[in-house]
Amino acid sequence: MTGAVLREMRWWDIGPVLDLEHELFPEDAWSAGMFWSELAHARGPGATRRYVVAEDERGRLVGYAGLAAAGDLADVQTIAAARDQWGTGLGARLLTDLLKHATAFECDEVLLEVRVDNTRAQKLYERFGFEPIGFRRGYYQPGNVDALVMRLTVQEYVQGTEETD
Repeated sequence: MTGAVLREMRWWDIGPVLDLEHELFPEDAWSAGMFWSELAHARGPGATRRYVVAEDERGRLVGYAGLAAAGDLADVQTIAAARDQWGTGLGARLLTDLLKHATAFECDEVLLEVRVDNTRAQKLYERFGFEPIGFRRGYYQPGNVDALVMRLTVQEYVQGTEETD
């Protein structure tokens, strides 16, 4: 388990988030504008987004994640952990935070896309109860890599967490 502390992402985190984004996803990294746009919908009474960052004990940003909600559907927009954090449980902690907020947004389902060649992430999502429901051909560019679309029913997730408490 990692000692990283999770907190709400703020505008001053965009620079360090972009550094990690480019390190982990050099081919299809998000732009600063994309993060700014998402954060614009993450605060206030009409918020439809949840973005969180993870900092280690030295204050280094070691992970981030984001969720968008629309009606009764949420979508995991992004989730990432620094390579030196892989296997520490940080990805699960980030995903847990997003799923708690999907419940708070009163969403019935959570969707996500994951690269078909990213089996590490797929295994994480499956542990949380996500199930494959289809593919998006050529979703990740460049490289024309397909995305596996996965879905989680929030009620099933909530019941599963209550059983393990």
